Amino acid sequence: MDFEEFKEQIAKDLKEVLYSRYGMDASVEQRTVEKLNSAYDALTVKPEDCEIGVSMNLDTLYDAYRNGEAYDVVLNKAAELADGSLRNKPEFNIENIMNYDVMKETLVMEVVSADRNADFLKNIPHKNIEDLAVVYRFQVCGMEDGHGTILVTNDLLDKYGITAEQLHADALEKAPEIQPIVFEGMAEVLARQMGVENVEMLGLNVPPEEEQMIVVSVEGNVHGAGVLAYRDFCEKASERVGNQSFFLLPSSIHELLIIPDNGKFDVPSLEMMVREVNATTVDPAEQLTDNVYHYDAEAKIFERGDKFVQRQQAKEAGIDMGEPNVDKDGIKGEIVNEKAHEAKSEVQGEKKSLIADLKAKKEQIAAAPKKENAPEIKPKAKGGDAR
Repeated sequence: MDFEEFKEQIAKDLKEVLYSRYGMDASVEQRTVEKLNSAYDALTVKPEDCEIGVSMNLDTLYDAYRNGEAYDVVLNKAAELADGSLRNKPEFNIENIMNYDVMKETLVMEVVSADRNADFLKNIPHKNIEDLAVVYRFQVCGMEDGHGTILVTNDLLDKYGITAEQLHADALEKAPEIQPIVFEGMAEVLARQMGVENVEMLGLNVPPEEEQMIVVSVEGNVHGAGVLAYRDFCEKASERVGNQSFFLLPSSIHELLIIPDNGKFDVPSLEMMVREVNATTVDPAEQLTDNVYHYDAEAKIFERGDKFVQRQQAKEAGIDMGEPNVDKDGIKGEIVNEKAHEAKSEVQGEKKSLIADLKAKKEQIAAAPKKENAPEIKPKAKGGDAR
């Protein structure tokens, strides 16, 4: 079977297997699931008596079949996965979900690539930080393998009757309480993964003050890059590396790396490191960007690495590059709600048209011939009439 035939067949057969084996009367539909950083063909299974369904990646199922696994085996695994997921599904209270005063207590933040998700972000309130975007989720319940979350969309904001600015302000208050920042030296991380003895044997165990790389995330290490948007992130990160400036490497959507700016690293070498890791190690769906960032602890400026290099060059040349780009909420960025943004653009367009119209009229008046009988007006100079 090719992929199209496989999709049609497994959707039909899965519905029958779920009913005959588990007594589950469910709808099984094919659809494209769009997620931040990725999209995939999915089978969505939703019991008739339930508001919540589960989606399974059809590409993964087809890959198993194409790689030699019998069709019946793939079908049975899909049925087991659907049944298990629905039995352990999070319990949602629909009334609570539509009550913002309740839901704002569960607000957390996630950082994604603004460029890769440009179209998707049109429907999502977000805050731009350089080429990254901060989005907002409601953490609705605990699960065995993590947390159930609901992505906040522009439609939800409309139903709540709140602005993107209000959402961001509430997230700044709640997210750090729900998901506090966790700093770990690379030696600590390796010790946890490899064992203290192995780390010591390899000579990788160094005192905290000598660490050259700090991992930043949240407890559970899920969507930990969202801490970048926290109000005091830069100050805490700077303090962790000895109250100095630092480079920030976007390891993935789950974690960030900070490296003290102590003269041992530069932007080009760090960018090369990030590109190599993204190309060989990080799942594309979890990548942020190939760029590196820098925080100037003295000037309190967070910026992309190339901008930092330009600013340093300008500083050496005696050129003023302007005010630091940190606002009262921490790292400066534009909060965007596409609908509000479109309305703002229309108003700005009217202003531009008005300015252009006034300019045209001014030029028209200047070009008009003077009346013959109009008195001549001589310019005045200090101390009397011009001679």
